[in-house]
Amino acid sequence: MARVLLHMCCGPCSIVPIRQLQEEGFEVTGFFWNPNIHPLQEYIRRRATAAEVAERMGIRVIFKDSEYDPKLWFRAVSHREGERCLYCYSLRLERTHAIARHGRYDYMTSTILYSRKQRHDLVRQVGEAITADSPVQFLYRDFRTGWEEGIETSQEWGMYRQQYCGCLYSENERYARELRELGKK
Repeated sequence: MARVLLHMCCGPCSIVPIRQLQEEGFEVTGFFWNPNIHPLQEYIRRRATAAEVAERMGIRVIFKDSEYDPKLWFRAVSHREGERCLYCYSLRLERTHAIARHGRYDYMTSTILYSRKQRHDLVRQVGEAITADSPVQFLYRDFRTGWEEGIETSQEWGMYRQQYCGCLYSENERYARELRELGKK
């Protein structure tokens, strides 16, 4: 059975990728490492949902909480805000690749590929470049096909569902509309 290391952003985004990979016959292990998530309370909430999904779906997760360091992410994207997603994807997929190589996994992939709001072409490009000369291969799947299923399942399970990708910039963009509305009053 081929082994895949699945980078997990959060629990709700992991449901469909885990299910699809298991249905394809992969042995799935999760990997939760997200220095982009801000603030710390948000990281803790997303970590909890990742652990819950892993337990419900019968997979093991590697948590690297001791490596949670938003300063690492801010350094990677500083003065590159317009291309921050590229640097964010690269940072997280490079770390996933390092863990996958060390653990001798056959493949690596990410739940970033579940989101309709992420740049799939860029995630794929970064993942394939990182694994180009590696025994670990990037496994591209368009997990967006299960978007509604993931939402419904996470709601049935009563899980916390975030409203932004995790980074400070995304959170500000998400709530900027509310600020504009306040300015009109």
